[in-house]
Amino acid sequence: MVDISAVNIQPDRAAVASQWQLIWWAFKRHRLAMIALFVTIAMYIVALVPGFFAINDPVLQNARTTFHPPQRVHLIDTTNGLSIGLHYYPLKLTRDPQTLATIYTEDTSRKIPIRLFGRGYEYSVLGLFDTNIHLIATTDPSRPLFLFGADRLGRDVYSRVVQGAQISLSIGLVGVFISLLLGVVLGGISGYYGGRIDFVLQRVIDFVLSLPTIPIWLAMAAALPQGWPATVQYMMITIILSLTGWAQLARVVRGRFLSLRTEEFVAAARLDGVSEGRIIFRHMLPSFSSHIIASVTLAVPAMILAETSLSFLGLGLQPPTISWGVLLREAQNIRSIATAPWLFMSGAAVVIAVMALNLLGDGLRDAADPYNK
Repeated sequence: MVDISAVNIQPDRAAVASQWQLIWWAFKRHRLAMIALFVTIAMYIVALVPGFFAINDPVLQNARTTFHPPQRVHLIDTTNGLSIGLHYYPLKLTRDPQTLATIYTEDTSRKIPIRLFGRGYEYSVLGLFDTNIHLIATTDPSRPLFLFGADRLGRDVYSRVVQGAQISLSIGLVGVFISLLLGVVLGGISGYYGGRIDFVLQRVIDFVLSLPTIPIWLAMAAALPQGWPATVQYMMITIILSLTGWAQLARVVRGRFLSLRTEEFVAAARLDGVSEGRIIFRHMLPSFSSHIIASVTLAVPAMILAETSLSFLGLGLQPPTISWGVLLREAQNIRSIATAPWLFMSGAAVVIAVMALNLLGDGLRDAADPYNK
């Protein structure tokens, strides 16, 4: 006879797991979403401290490097024996004798080493302190390294794309946070109380949803004074994007509250004397918070595209503010398309960010779906 009490019976892991553990296990099975998660984390790390990842000062102009093409970074040098280490060669400018077209060739006689965690221009870290340590730094400041080339004023495109990530990606987060706050509060009140309050709020939501988004963005952005400081412009553009993005989330939250307010756990909380605020924020919202997170993740790329579009059209952020939309305005001429295609690198950054956030949102939505396990 086997003593049953002495047998260590392990319960099923899924039976005792929390909701967030189940979501994480389901999310990890989504390979594209996991890749998108790492890409998104990497982008926001860059946006958090862009100066550390930049190479040259993004606002420094140099008339001698106008439309300088991108340069290659080498690891192995065989010109003077075999040596291993990051380095690059400055480019020599020559012209075709017949067409007078500019031709850049590497000057292999001048090898310039690259230092990891070297010193360069000084920048601020989150406004807390200043430093000049960079992930990549050149040992010859007179011969700067242009990974993505230079623009019409000789400014480093790579450093400007990295710096622009701070504005473009943060506008998505701040705008979605304001939309989330409005959508959850107004949608929750509408669904929880119902009646006349629900009727009035739903008519407001219907009105907001009926507005044509792009013309409203253009009209409100065009009404902003051009002489405002960059920080004020940033906040106003964020508010404009948020005021038209909360209604859809409020409609979703309202439907969830309508279905949950008749549930037994809500009735039990009321009978127990729990306040309405605690019922809403402690019992009802956590029950579908995963769906809200998935909706928010999918809303961030829409905010990024909206800011990029407004800045590209000249109605959003203005120079000297650096954002991906402002950088794309530099590519609005024939010469950029024909001779300087590297100016579109900010557009590639927008595509990567939007794709990563969309794939991340799809993965979260699938993982949070209780019928997709």
